[in-house]
Amino acid sequence: MNVIDHVRDMAAAGLHSNVRILSSLLLTMSNNNPELFSPAQKYQLLVYHADAIFHDKEYRNAACKYSMALQQKKVLSKTSKVRSSTGGAASNIQAQSLPSEIEVKYKIAECYTILKLDKDAIAVLDGIPSRQRTPKINMMLANLYRKAGQERSAVTSYKEVLRQCPLALDAIIGLLSLSVKGAEVASMTMDVIQTIPNLDWLSVWIKAYAFIHAGDNQRAINTICSLEKKSLLRDNVDLLVSLADVYFRAGDTKNAILKFEQAQMLDPYLIKGMDVYGYLMAREGHLEDVEVLGGRLFNISDQHAEPWVISGCHSFYSKRYSRALYLGAKAIQLNSNSVQALLLKGAALRNMGRVQEAIIHFREAMRLAPSRLDCYEGLIDCYLASNGIREAMGMANNIYKTLGANAQTLTILATVCLEDPVTQEKAKTLLDKALAQRPDYTKAVVKKAELLSREQKYEEGIALLRNALANQSDCVLHRMLGDFLVAVNDYQEAMDQYSIALSLDPNDQKSLEGMQKMEKEESPTDATVELDGDDMEGSGEDGDLEGSDSEAAQWADQEQWFGMQ
Repeated sequence: MNVIDHVRDMAAAGLHSNVRILSSLLLTMSNNNPELFSPAQKYQLLVYHADAIFHDKEYRNAACKYSMALQQKKVLSKTSKVRSSTGGAASNIQAQSLPSEIEVKYKIAECYTILKLDKDAIAVLDGIPSRQRTPKINMMLANLYRKAGQERSAVTSYKEVLRQCPLALDAIIGLLSLSVKGAEVASMTMDVIQTIPNLDWLSVWIKAYAFIHAGDNQRAINTICSLEKKSLLRDNVDLLVSLADVYFRAGDTKNAILKFEQAQMLDPYLIKGMDVYGYLMAREGHLEDVEVLGGRLFNISDQHAEPWVISGCHSFYSKRYSRALYLGAKAIQLNSNSVQALLLKGAALRNMGRVQEAIIHFREAMRLAPSRLDCYEGLIDCYLASNGIREAMGMANNIYKTLGANAQTLTILATVCLEDPVTQEKAKTLLDKALAQRPDYTKAVVKKAELLSREQKYEEGIALLRNALANQSDCVLHRMLGDFLVAVNDYQEAMDQYSIALSLDPNDQKSLEGMQKMEKEESPTDATVELDGDDMEGSGEDGDLEGSDSEAAQWADQEQWFGMQ
């Protein structure tokens, strides 16, 4: 047993710090005396040394050392050819025991991916012949291709993963997200479903995710619910998170929060999906709970985007936009594919008056999640904020035509129509259609109430809001009902409605202002009430920052540090 064997055994035992020190010393000896180790032994030393550096998270250094190992492998290949011509059975055995060159290339690509050098990673993996690519290489390539917008190449790589590993469910999700038909994907798993017992649920699972990525939220909900009810899959955390996310996409906040809470109770260390949960809780005004949630997730891991997004949502709804901007930037740095982080940063930029920068972030969110309507809503809000009604109308019409006439798309189109006096009647028709489909859809109720307020139809507005509040309790709806009641001189009940709104969201400034105004004015004049249903995806805030100038400068400096301007 020679010294290289000892290095190999320590590497296998996970003694990385020991491997790094010893391999460094041995490589220096080899450089000073090239005859000390054979080319094969030096190649091994370089790979083990690079592995130890990779373990220490020095990825640029590790990539360099892996590249040196590949150069040494070329030297080894030349000498092996010479030796094999002289009868090298021993040399063939030695070659088989050496670290895999393919694995070394994968490690280099992994370093580049972590360093966000995606083009370099693709170049390294593309250099591996197709027949020599392992499933993990194809999976990494597929993800890199998709991120780079090379959808056809991504589909090919995902399919190759499934050909080798037909139960690679993340590869299935990847294919479905790239608009590959569910039936085609299911056909690639049919053999394994038929030969392995208790996998009959898989075809239904594929159908559910096909509906999700097609934007058919209601059918996705029904399909996931049918899966979740099966005794063998009941209380599966991943299914519950997916169900919560689809409820959220469908605009059903109540059920979304309920399913997120259920998943969280089953797995207290759950991180996936908690950014959306935190956002919903912040939007509903439960800022103390959001703060607790963010702190708990930071204790689990600060290397995921989710806790940073949650803290950012807390700052956003506390109107500390500069801090929300920094936290969103940090989340994007950790995960550039985090849709919720992009939406958070876009919303903060919009409310700080940096509309053009916000548009860039909303567009990237749309690219990553083309079936999420909140991405489009954010972009439309930016267009409206910059008086781009034509662009907003074009986007709203495109969503309507692409995703069909459901309560959400009808409300989005109506929201844009409300901005133009010429299309007020069209807005009213669209909102009536939306409420006919979903009488409890809060955004449609809010927009219809705003329209009725403009027309001074207060009694009709009161009836609309009472009907909406019959089966739900929402801060904005209670506040708006209070505003309408003031308009008809029903001050006592208006005060009650403002109190309910503040109990749901103690930070709701508009409810507080309404209550204070009533206390100061014993006989308020009957005037048109200005109603506002702003939320994170809504028409935005006025952009005023709470907190000192020094705090804003501090967070702006940190944002620049993270390079996310």
